[in-house]
Amino acid sequence: MTPSFRSLRHIAVASSLLFGIASQHATAADSGKITIMVGGITKLIYLPARLTEQLGYFKDEGLDVELLSQPAGVDAENELLAGAVQAVVGFYDHTIDLQTKGKDVKAIVVFGQVPGEVEMVSTKAADTVKSMADVKGKTLGVTGLGSSTSFLTQYLAGQHGIQSTEYTMLPVGADVSFIAAIKQGRIDAGMTTEPTVSALQKSGDAKVLVDMRSVEGTKAALGGTYPASSLYVQAAWADSHKAEAAKLAHAFVRTMQFIHTHSAEEIAAKMPDDYQKDKPLYVSALKASLPMYTPDGKMPADGPATVLKVLSAFNPSVKGKHIELGKTYTNEFVGAK
Repeated sequence: MTPSFRSLRHIAVASSLLFGIASQHATAADSGKITIMVGGITKLIYLPARLTEQLGYFKDEGLDVELLSQPAGVDAENELLAGAVQAVVGFYDHTIDLQTKGKDVKAIVVFGQVPGEVEMVSTKAADTVKSMADVKGKTLGVTGLGSSTSFLTQYLAGQHGIQSTEYTMLPVGADVSFIAAIKQGRIDAGMTTEPTVSALQKSGDAKVLVDMRSVEGTKAALGGTYPASSLYVQAAWADSHKAEAAKLAHAFVRTMQFIHTHSAEEIAAKMPDDYQKDKPLYVSALKASLPMYTPDGKMPADGPATVLKVLSAFNPSVKGKHIELGKTYTNEFVGAK
């Protein structure tokens, strides 16, 4: 073996050893990290995720939390099932749907006691669409086919005896794409959340048709509270990481208490500037959204049954299936500590 070759070999061995040591450190550093996928992190229905981080409550609990954003709830759900993330901030109804597919997932903190969704009608169509009883022959916007918005849309129309074959549901996403669909006349009405609702009202392009931002409005539309935005995890993870689950829940409960003891202006001041390009609009949207948040992260007593009722009406995966609602959520961790 030549000296030059021997030197190269020594360098290679040393490099591999260093790489191995670095990898071990990386693995050790990553082992305690909790990654949470949020179904659209700038949406106000999911505000507690970023607000908890901004307030430093994760760090107070000794947690290393990384927040990721994935606008499509079904994709966030798939990331959880694949083990790529430990938790999802999304709609509670996914836990019911997943149970029918043999997946044991449960909500451990509930942020929204109501959906925070609003059916908006285009100003151009407002003269002919005065309620969901008038949607026959119309095109209705939803975030995606098979999404929570599509099931809620079908349920609201069905309450007036209108079948899903009597109107068109068009997937238009959220935020700017939803606004564009309204402005371009591609949809007559559609379901969206804040701050899109306030932006459309400010521009005069749409009006509120059904308001599910408050308990009163939701009960009128759906017959009960409808827990929506929540933190859900695989049941096996919760069982094997009880300490981490309790710390996560405690951090979020502190945030829910912060929301209920501070003004919209004070809450907005804690959020990143890029979330509120139009600050007055953001504060206005937040004010309208405050009634939807739970004060303590607990599941509303009548909530799961209402969600099951809606899903059973139109979700083919759930319709006619026996669901053990007690396995889809727990208040164990929000009450811990």
